[in-house]
Amino acid sequence: MGKEAFLMSKLGKMTALAGILATAQIGEAVYFYRRTMKRNNAKVERTIKMAGTDWNQYMELIQARKESLLAQPHKEISIQSEDGLKLHATYFPGKEHKKVVICFHGYTSHGMSDFIGISDYYRKRGYSMLHPDARAHGKSEGEYIGFGCLDRKDALRWIHWVIKQCGEDVQILLHGISMGGATVLMASGLKLPEQVKGIVSDCGFTSPKEVFTHVLHSMYHLPAYPLIPITDWINQKKAGYGMDECNAKREVRKANIPILLIHGDADTFVPSKMCEEIYKNCASQKTKLIVKGAAHAESYYKDMEAYEQALNKLIDKVID
Repeated sequence: MGKEAFLMSKLGKMTALAGILATAQIGEAVYFYRRTMKRNNAKVERTIKMAGTDWNQYMELIQARKESLLAQPHKEISIQSEDGLKLHATYFPGKEHKKVVICFHGYTSHGMSDFIGISDYYRKRGYSMLHPDARAHGKSEGEYIGFGCLDRKDALRWIHWVIKQCGEDVQILLHGISMGGATVLMASGLKLPEQVKGIVSDCGFTSPKEVFTHVLHSMYHLPAYPLIPITDWINQKKAGYGMDECNAKREVRKANIPILLIHGDADTFVPSKMCEEIYKNCASQKTKLIVKGAAHAESYYKDMEAYEQALNKLIDKVID
């Protein structure tokens, strides 16, 4: 074989190998995308396992509060999203019809799950509570998960529903956990109605891109490149948004209402450094509570007294 033929053969093999590797990487990205971003493949059991929080120790309390909450008068409601999806929520009218908290749940959860424990806090204070199912979760329509980027616009629709339901003089608090925490922080960058008085974000992340990068590094020991760029491209085509298109640490630079940030320092799923980044960038009045030893979404149960005191301080400032 001549030198030229040898080089051409070598080049052909390298090109073929590069093609195989590229195909494998694309296949890996598609697999990751489907199990993470599509509702039928994103499983709550997998999320709980990845988050690492031991919920069994709190189940007796959660179950008791769930029974108590469901014994209260409530109704199922629905609205339409900006892009035509039917969104579902459960509404609990409290004694204080002019004081409403809208509760935004986390990834792969649903409206009547993440706020069962803390519902006791709001109920005792007479608050009406709205528990929406995020798009592609629970009874809400949608195939692709919004990770706060799309959900913040849905949140605005729920805010307007509350104002129409309760009147122009209603006072609204937004409270989110995990993906819901990211949702309310991302919503802070929108032009919110004056009825929204405060925001509480519990273990919210900065953006889907940054939290996925963290999970790939810490749990799967994989590099973000090229998996994240490929996934981002797929998501823009399928779901219509980029994975860092909306970032909570950028959105809070436009915030003009008080924000309370809560995070557990033992959270390995959404690291507390994201809370610090958001706090540093927040332009509005801000406070934070870092709960020692709390894993993902565990802060309320780990230190209920500190959590409720932090809520009291915020609410006393912003709600009449």
